[in-house]
Amino acid sequence: MSAATKTWLLLATAICSEVGGTIALKLADGFTKALPSIAVVVGYGAAFLLLAQVLRSMSVGVVYAIWAGTGTALVAVSSFVFLGESIEWPAWIGIALIVAGVVLVEAYSVAADEATAN
Repeated sequence: MSAATKTWLLLATAICSEVGGTIALKLADGFTKALPSIAVVVGYGAAFLLLAQVLRSMSVGVVYAIWAGTGTALVAVSSFVFLGESIEWPAWIGIALIVAGVVLVEAYSVAADEATAN
C-alpha cells in the first residue's frame, strides 16, 4: 500500500472517529450517561491523533476542508439514519453542496500534487 493511500485511509478513519464521537455526544445527554460519554472521549481522541498524523504529509487547508465537509455531511446523515432526526429538503440540498465542495477540494488537491510533482 502506498504512503498516499495510507494517508487517505488515516483521514477517512479520523473522520469516522469524529462522526462517531459526535453521535455519541448526542447520546451522552450532557455527559450524564457513562458509555456514550466514554465513546465521545475515545472518538474525538482517536480523531485528533489520526488527524495529526495526516497533517504530517498533507496541507492543513485541504485536510481541514475535507475533514469539516465530510464530517458535517456524515453527521447530518447519521443523525437522520441512527437518531431519527428530521432533515428538510433544503438541508439535503445543502448536504449535497457540501459533498460537491469536498469533491472539488479533493480534485484540486490531486491536481496540485501532480503539478508540483512534475
